[in-house]
Amino acid sequence: MTLSIEPLQVTSLKEACVSRLEELILSGELKAGERLPSERDFAARLGVSRPVLHEALVDLSAKGLVSIQPRRGVVVNDFRTSGSCAILSSLLAYHNGNLDPDFIASLLAMRVLVETETARLAAIHATPEQLRELVDILESEQNCDRVDPAPLTELDFRFHLAIAIASGNLVYPLILNSFKNVYTRFTGAFFKHSTDSAVLDEVLVFHRKLLTAIRARNADESASVMRELLLHGESILRQHL
Repeated sequence: MTLSIEPLQVTSLKEACVSRLEELILSGELKAGERLPSERDFAARLGVSRPVLHEALVDLSAKGLVSIQPRRGVVVNDFRTSGSCAILSSLLAYHNGNLDPDFIASLLAMRVLVETETARLAAIHATPEQLRELVDILESEQNCDRVDPAPLTELDFRFHLAIAIASGNLVYPLILNSFKNVYTRFTGAFFKHSTDSAVLDEVLVFHRKLLTAIRARNADESASVMRELLLHGESILRQHL
């Protein structure tokens, strides 16, 4: 007999420890500037081994949530001044997807700023191969099943990422990838409430106009269309957040 067995999805102790510490910091229970107890004592209070706690603290340090100071211990940082893009997914998880309005506004404003520039640069630097990739993605979008928002969300991200890559700037694609989970959370909500509606046709029209402007090497038009596309999506998205 053949069994259909899915792999077990088990959160590791380190991941659970990271999540708990993030919650304590983001909630303000552990305050910026506060020095944590020794790893031995803190590990005992959290119910994990010292090596597990240390690995979790290293992860938090990479995100900018704490500073590990040799022979002085671990200090909680103010993530607004020391946090990296890696913390975006943590903030989303902490709020269970229900972000405060100021945080949403900040993310959307950053997206407009960055992606307007990627579109402008793509019109200048895109290679023939990159243009063909954009054409292929657009064709997949046009033929995609509109009932399921998941493939639409993935294709939309691929389209915007491909433009960022075509910009020729090595950092812009990394910025988009660094907050892909947050990005797709927003676009997933957008497509979930817009499946099989005229809104999707409007998105495709914007994508076609954007691709046309990039292929024509019209940098100003590409930036203008991207900005209009993002603001159009934002106005609809805000109705469902």
